[in-house]
Amino acid sequence: MRWVIVLFPGVLLYFLPLPGMSRPQERLFAIFFATVVALVVQPVRMGVSVLMAMTLLAVTGTLPPAKVLSGFANITVWLVFTAFLFSRAVTQTGFGTRVGYMFIERFARSPLSLGYSLAAADLVLAPFIPSDTARGGGIVYPVTRSVASALGSEPGPTAGRIGSFLMLVSFHTTYAASAMFLTGMAANPLIAEFAHKIGHVDLTWGRWLSGSILPGMLTLTIVPWLIFRLARPELQDMAGARHIAHTELAHRGPLCTAEKWLVAIMLGVMAGWVTSPWHGISNTFVALSGLCALLLARVISWDDLLSEQRAWDALIWFAPLVMMCDALNENGAIKVLSSGLFGVLHGWPWPLALAVLVASYCYVHYGFASMTAHVTALYPGFFAAALAAGVPPMLAALSLAYFSNLNAAMTHYGTGSAPVFFGAGYVRQGEWWRLGFIISLVNLVIWLGIGPLWAKLVGIW
Repeated sequence: MRWVIVLFPGVLLYFLPLPGMSRPQERLFAIFFATVVALVVQPVRMGVSVLMAMTLLAVTGTLPPAKVLSGFANITVWLVFTAFLFSRAVTQTGFGTRVGYMFIERFARSPLSLGYSLAAADLVLAPFIPSDTARGGGIVYPVTRSVASALGSEPGPTAGRIGSFLMLVSFHTTYAASAMFLTGMAANPLIAEFAHKIGHVDLTWGRWLSGSILPGMLTLTIVPWLIFRLARPELQDMAGARHIAHTELAHRGPLCTAEKWLVAIMLGVMAGWVTSPWHGISNTFVALSGLCALLLARVISWDDLLSEQRAWDALIWFAPLVMMCDALNENGAIKVLSSGLFGVLHGWPWPLALAVLVASYCYVHYGFASMTAHVTALYPGFFAAALAAGVPPMLAALSLAYFSNLNAAMTHYGTGSAPVFFGAGYVRQGEWWRLGFIISLVNLVIWLGIGPLWAKLVGIW
């Protein structure tokens, strides 16, 4: 039955004509759609589904072989891969466990307060690290993983003890923190450029933050509480955990040599990420430089790298998804799918038009594995449509800008940090998608309901 659910719509889409689409667009969209369905219902492992999709694309002549393999040249894919290896180093040296115990000792008054502390750490880093993959996947994830492990929660039977709750909180606050700052995500400055060229709107750092500060803080307050209610951790009494943490920290003593090397290298990587606007080196290659340093300092070995199965698994299934999304954008299929929306907005009241455009812009992200690709493909068209519908330019620019980050909520592949947190194995895919959809609705209420009122109050539009 799972194969029927995958193949039946895929075959129909492949052979039946779709309005407005050329034959190459139809074939690519059919294979991509079937792949996404396969990732949801999982007749086989995700990697197997994606490898089959790659093979079909090449065998049927839908895409050239070189294009099929081009996802493995994507820099975000390699940043995700490197984030898993940083996590391996943090865990293997024991430094992650040490940090986990420090968090528990200081903040573990309740599971919710522990979740808020992880969100606060991400928020502090967000203005300085313009990548939710680097920040969430490379820094916050290893700490979250170590805290869960220190509390006796591992993927599998003990995931519900507290690990699944902490993973969900960390992920859903990472992209929310990215939405709050012009420098919080790599594509945010690109959005500012589009807004200036198309609508003559200047999205300065301060103006971006003034519009996001209230809805952002509401999200960082409400979403962890909501996750606590919907994915309630089994562990509630944290007093014993604090005592264990205090004892373990005393037993471990000062940092060992490997931990010192790890701290120095990670600080160097963070400095490289923060200063990337000046030196111009990609965040991915800053991270790979750190990985090389970890290997040379023997913090981890080459065998450790080869044995990190989660990193290789993420590399294999994430890269082809990015490739397919890029191909859909390049051959115009995404524009065809979204262009039908704009014609019906003529004559609508602009608040209603804005709501429809932003919601559509958000949920079309089910078809994207990269926030940067989403922005590049759709932000100009949706922003132009909002202006044509009479939406105030600054409000239109900021609303779409914020949801260029918040649209990552729904899937486990929608942004670079998503496969890192999901790949930990604490949350089943169905549960991830269910909670992600609910949180996306909450974000719409906060950022599209309260957000414009706040922006009006502070004089943004």
